[in-house]
Amino acid sequence: MGQRAEVMTRITENPATSIITSMSAQRTGFSLTGMDAMLLTKGQETERSRLDDWLSGHGYKGVSVVMERGEYSNRGWICDIFPVTAADPVRIEFFGDEIELIRTFDIDTQRSIREVPELRLLPASEGEPATELMAGLKDHRFFIHQDATEESGEDRDVITFSHLPFISEGTDAAERSLKGWGLLPEERKGMDDLPIALSRSGQKVLAVMSSEAQAVRLKEILFDGGIVAPLLTGDEVSGYDGRFCITTGTLSSGFSIEGLFILTDREVFGERPTHRPMKKSRVSRLLFNTDDLKPGDFIVHKDHGIGRFVGLKRQKTDEHEEDLITLEYSQGDRLYIPLQSVDRLQKYSAAEGQIPVMDRLGSKRWQQAKQRARKGIQEMAEKLLKLYAERKVARGFVFSDDTPMHHEFDDFFPYEETPDQLKASEEITGHMRSETPMDMLLCGDVGYGKTEVAMRATFRAVYDGKQVAVLVPTTLLAEQHYRTFRTRFSGFPVRIDQLSRFRNREEIKEAVRAAAKGETDILIGTHMLLNKDLQFHDLGLLVIDEEHKFGVTQKERLKELRKGVDVLTLTATPIPRTLQISLSGIREMSTIETPPEERLAVRSIVAPFSESVIREALEREFARGGQAYFVHNRIKDIDKITEFIHKIFPSARLAVAHGQMGERELEKIMFRFLNRELDLLISTAIISSGLDITTANTIIIDRADTFGLADLYQLRGRVGRGNLQAYAYFLIPGGEILTDDAKKRLLAIQEMSYLGAGFRLALKDLEIRGAGNLLGAEQSGHIHRIGFDLYMEMLERAVAELKGEEIQEELEPQIRLRLSAFIPEEYIRDISLRLSLYKRLSSARSHEALSDLMEEMKDRFGPPPREVENLLHVIGLKIMARSLYISKVADEGGRYRFSFITGGEGVAVPEEFFDRLLQFLFTIQKEEKGIRFLPEGFEIDVRGNSTEERAKKVEELLRRIQQRLATP
Repeated sequence: MGQRAEVMTRITENPATSIITSMSAQRTGFSLTGMDAMLLTKGQETERSRLDDWLSGHGYKGVSVVMERGEYSNRGWICDIFPVTAADPVRIEFFGDEIELIRTFDIDTQRSIREVPELRLLPASEGEPATELMAGLKDHRFFIHQDATEESGEDRDVITFSHLPFISEGTDAAERSLKGWGLLPEERKGMDDLPIALSRSGQKVLAVMSSEAQAVRLKEILFDGGIVAPLLTGDEVSGYDGRFCITTGTLSSGFSIEGLFILTDREVFGERPTHRPMKKSRVSRLLFNTDDLKPGDFIVHKDHGIGRFVGLKRQKTDEHEEDLITLEYSQGDRLYIPLQSVDRLQKYSAAEGQIPVMDRLGSKRWQQAKQRARKGIQEMAEKLLKLYAERKVARGFVFSDDTPMHHEFDDFFPYEETPDQLKASEEITGHMRSETPMDMLLCGDVGYGKTEVAMRATFRAVYDGKQVAVLVPTTLLAEQHYRTFRTRFSGFPVRIDQLSRFRNREEIKEAVRAAAKGETDILIGTHMLLNKDLQFHDLGLLVIDEEHKFGVTQKERLKELRKGVDVLTLTATPIPRTLQISLSGIREMSTIETPPEERLAVRSIVAPFSESVIREALEREFARGGQAYFVHNRIKDIDKITEFIHKIFPSARLAVAHGQMGERELEKIMFRFLNRELDLLISTAIISSGLDITTANTIIIDRADTFGLADLYQLRGRVGRGNLQAYAYFLIPGGEILTDDAKKRLLAIQEMSYLGAGFRLALKDLEIRGAGNLLGAEQSGHIHRIGFDLYMEMLERAVAELKGEEIQEELEPQIRLRLSAFIPEEYIRDISLRLSLYKRLSSARSHEALSDLMEEMKDRFGPPPREVENLLHVIGLKIMARSLYISKVADEGGRYRFSFITGGEGVAVPEEFFDRLLQFLFTIQKEEKGIRFLPEGFEIDVRGNSTEERAKKVEELLRRIQQRLATP
């Protein structure tokens, strides 16, 4: 919408503009009333309520934290807005009704970047009614793309053009195809055929490559085939009179015109997706510090077990107030936790649908559950450590350093690599160059670039004369990888073959023979690769896609196959950073978290089941030549829904797929869909982890209310893989029969376009499933019993112990002051945001971190009130108490009492620490007359000051002590 609004505004402001569009797009039209912009400048007087009304009335979505375009957050004197046409969001600070400051800010940190003098806001949505472009824009010249079935526009200054013949004034491009000359990838057996076909054609040839690497590679291919084609700049091409030449530039596809062939990457090297710039991740790290916590949610207290979050309770004692978290346990027991200790709490997380058993305060069950989990974690970690220690002793092949050919292969990649991809490639290269056989796990969602990283590792192995086996769990995935590898390696002399049920007996026999003779460089296949009759001539790298999907017998065969060779395992299940950190000491692991390309957010629509909704959704997709999925998760009546859709679209090519079909029959149907022989695939949820099909951009999910959130997220991920707008329809029954949980899931799925709460919930569930896939069923049981986050914490600790690292319990000082120390609702209204900041404050371990957080709060929410300043003093005092091994600080009516740590806390105190501390206190006792020594510690008398002044004075004294003891 942002680009459309910007273009439409430019067009309406400039009558001399020429417009290139399609007939259907011009009929969609635009809203003249919806294009009004709002200009805000520094020093301008504008009512805050007027700004709020404009934003909500023009399609902007109110949220607590701004993360995506089209969102805003109004916090009284501060308003954050992410304009639909801007690269960065903007923070507007008011003084009364005057705009005092306008600043851009960073999504990931939520901190301000720079001041800007003004902000121009365009609508995030269009109003009604829409006006056809040609009717609304009378003074513009139109170039209309029109197909054979459409009528031409009204009589005015319109030029039409088409790729299909039609009776109208315009340009007919139907005769300009390159087919039939033997040039196209599907018409030739190999790259050697291209120079031959070009020579025979008798035509002049201009090849326009998208990068210099591709241009240089093509020049070499043509030279090897007897054709000399110079590499020219754009200016040089116009004056060149030779028959063959190459240049760089951007064209979507090639064509033939008047004795001239125009070729692009697509015709030379195969299908190339449209290049899109790299996308910066818009999932703010800030939002992962705590999950959204709502009353009724289960929560884990590290010491007391699983309870239920009731809410925040404001407690008033004497003249001061504080916030307490209220937890409810089994049999109605309640626990009140000061918010300075909120880092002892974690939201309970397990796989979706698993309900935990609440603990009883004082019961031994929680400690026993933690002990069992600890034992299971220890055993698993020991096995892993032993396995990878054995590999460290083994000797592997040392692959060569980079050469110009390696760089050329990398440059052949048509996208801009993400930092994660580059980092993973560097790590893999480092392992392949070492004597120790590599065993790397590469994690990343579908479409995040794992295959490209694997292909670079594959090229390294093949370059050194080694063979590569690529093992995948399904025949369809084997076919997709085979196509991808052939396209990527098409400019290089590499022999690639496939071993799956898509091959007949003779082809399989030949593939096995060629692998044994070393005639095949890369062999891609299913479990057929694990057949003992298959022997490789010189296997150097084994790439395994989704190893957890293979059976026990197959995994045993894999153990034999991977001996002495480098192994790269790919998985699409998101792996939590905590798990990656924990296992990285005993297994090589790398994660790709950043999407490699700018994708349009899938538009999600929740609607009651109706023929009109289905008709509209499929008509739109079929009209643009695309494919669609219809998910109906009940096999018993899937034929009825098929008949229903067939009546609406009798000419559509459709087929049914479900799990009760024979495996071969199912594969054939999916293969037809992959080859675009079908327009619509009606299936159960078996497609949720299927193929990456860029031409399928509409999915309709029937009875969406019966699916889990993570399942809906994965189904929705089947579409939107190309550069077209994708649509996901979630159909629900009419009436009020939806459960509250179903309503929440559907609301969350609608918000997923914004990567909001729904996305985080789904991602969390997928991470837990991913952890279960890697760690096994027994560990999944422990995760369910104690919660995901605590499990990960215990795993990290177990691995550190196995590696011989010293583990110390962290001191958690108790601070009891007579201060009103909390975050008022008037300062931050959103409870989830308040809890997040409480946790970040209580997790601060240095004054620098605390100061940085205070600056962030000022930036985001304005000057903090007195209660927040007091809270910062309390946390500062806690930080110093921890460093001085003080377990308790209490204000006893103006006397601050400090208790030293005892042996029961499990924290190791440096030798002679307390002797030095007491000695220093004794030397300043005359100067600070209020110091008194106690059996358990010491006391400072600060009576006569206000509660705030007491805290500041004590904090200053502790800072002096801290600085003194830090000096040898």
